[in-house]
Amino acid sequence: MFRTQTLRVAAVLPLLTAYGLLLTVSDADAMHISEGILPFHWAAFWSILSVPFVAYGLYRLGRLSAVDLSFKPLVGLMAAVVFIISCMPIPVPTAGSCSHPCGTAISGILVGPAISIVVAAVALLIQALFLAHGGLSTWGANLISMGVMGSFAGFLTFKALRSMKINMAVSGFMAGLLADWATYFTTSIELASGIKGDSPFMPLLWKILIAFIPTQLPLGILEGAMTAGMIVLLYKKRPDLLVRMKVLKAEEAG
Repeated sequence: MFRTQTLRVAAVLPLLTAYGLLLTVSDADAMHISEGILPFHWAAFWSILSVPFVAYGLYRLGRLSAVDLSFKPLVGLMAAVVFIISCMPIPVPTAGSCSHPCGTAISGILVGPAISIVVAAVALLIQALFLAHGGLSTWGANLISMGVMGSFAGFLTFKALRSMKINMAVSGFMAGLLADWATYFTTSIELASGIKGDSPFMPLLWKILIAFIPTQLPLGILEGAMTAGMIVLLYKKRPDLLVRMKVLKAEEAG
């Protein structure tokens, strides 16, 4: 039954993706770190750094999919969710980037941070190739900030709060909030490192962080609310799914 319902949900992925494209195709601004912003050596550094995370994520995906055939459709659904959520850019011209929700807190909680990185990698690649959002040269940097930092920050925050018996709504909200802010803190470090030239690193980092605050502060709160809403909805409607994904223990599903 679980497999059938998961496959039915996965069947709507083309529609979700098409809807996301319609929402974003008219937007000419690049999101994430734009193509050409980072010097070659920094772009190469972040790309190389991202490789082991993607490799391990693919390994985990293969292992879990071999045990549960319904797992891949669920990962596909998460990819569509992350793709659409992260296609809501608010340009920040002074930072050479955009503010937007990320969605990796949700995927990190539901499928684990390793596989969430693969989900983000696919979303970022499609956006770079077909929507001119982000870039191929900055794919690794965007993946480190949104995929790695966002996924792990959301996952670890949620697990830590749940271990302290904090309720699902608050745990989900804080996971989304901190995942979003961790993403943009990392993006700020990447930008400051890449464009500082002979200038001091810290003053430039503070300038970039301040440039993000007007948009990222409310967006972090929005992402926290979205994450909490999705987790609570699943808890009420499909606790068996959360148990299967090891988000809940069987006794907590009630």
